[in-house]
Amino acid sequence: LKPAVHALFKKLKDEELELLVQVVESRGAWESGCVLAPRGDPRGVKQGLPPQVLLCRLFRWPDLHQSHELKHLCYCAGGQGACRDLAGLCCNPHHFSRLAVPDTPPPPYLKASCEHENQGMEPAVTPSRRKRLRQGMRGSCWGSLCSPLPDTSLSWSAIKDGCWCKLAYWEYRTRVGRLYAVHEASVNVFCELPWGSGFCLAQLPAAYRSCAVRRARGKIGRGLQLSQEPGGVWAYNRSEHPIFVSSPTLSPPGACGLPVLKVLPGYSAKVFDYEWAGRRGGWQLPGEGPCDPHSIRISFAKGWGPCYSRQFITSCPCWLEVLLNQPR
Repeated sequence: LKPAVHALFKKLKDEELELLVQVVESRGAWESGCVLAPRGDPRGVKQGLPPQVLLCRLFRWPDLHQSHELKHLCYCAGGQGACRDLAGLCCNPHHFSRLAVPDTPPPPYLKASCEHENQGMEPAVTPSRRKRLRQGMRGSCWGSLCSPLPDTSLSWSAIKDGCWCKLAYWEYRTRVGRLYAVHEASVNVFCELPWGSGFCLAQLPAAYRSCAVRRARGKIGRGLQLSQEPGGVWAYNRSEHPIFVSSPTLSPPGACGLPVLKVLPGYSAKVFDYEWAGRRGGWQLPGEGPCDPHSIRISFAKGWGPCYSRQFITSCPCWLEVLLNQPR
């Protein structure tokens, strides 16, 4: 890559090179401007790679090959349909993420059958128990006994406040802190970071935290970014450890349970599709009760599912519940 990189650097202005140095040294810790490379086909360059692929391969992913493996992050001007209006092409390596796709072959939790999923599950929810759960936990999640239920008051409140989602942070079965309303198009969720803005988990009080929770919180780091984009919601993993995501629209047709998608550091995934959710409506999962079709669950660093020691997300030390406002 050395000849191609030198050829590209010669085309960048001094201010673009200075910005690139800052971005690479900070490893994308904060949102930065676009690094614009001159337009044109890089003929004569041995590697023949587009500028964004070249720098992403050099500074982030050595195994990257094609531009279709990348996704513009929401704060990149080139990813907002304005790329043609720019003087050049953005090649800021931290303005891109890689697209997360299910593992091939599918991981064990996707190959599990319905019968396997029901083995070893917590006791089934009786009608009387479900009634008590609905009365006491409406609008939030309570383990495998009852998935999050639609809350009319929350939805109307969200519409009135103008927010597109509210975030709830959980440690095992205990919700910590109050709901966090998101009004901007994107929000960062992180633990302890000396810069940036968003939902800072360190500001949420907790009477007691186990050693497992403290270890898991230590892996959150820069956390993740949630963004509302045309057609759905995307999650970008900004941390140094995987995140695990489950939502109704990640479920393939005919599935008997919600799959869990592993999103590696630096990767993005479309975690919710509004059109798909509108077609499917509400439904019930075996052994879990009603499922809110407008919610997303994200666990930091720890996965869950039939082939994990943690069967349910409430067995994960640190996780996030995203309660979406239904688009009008």
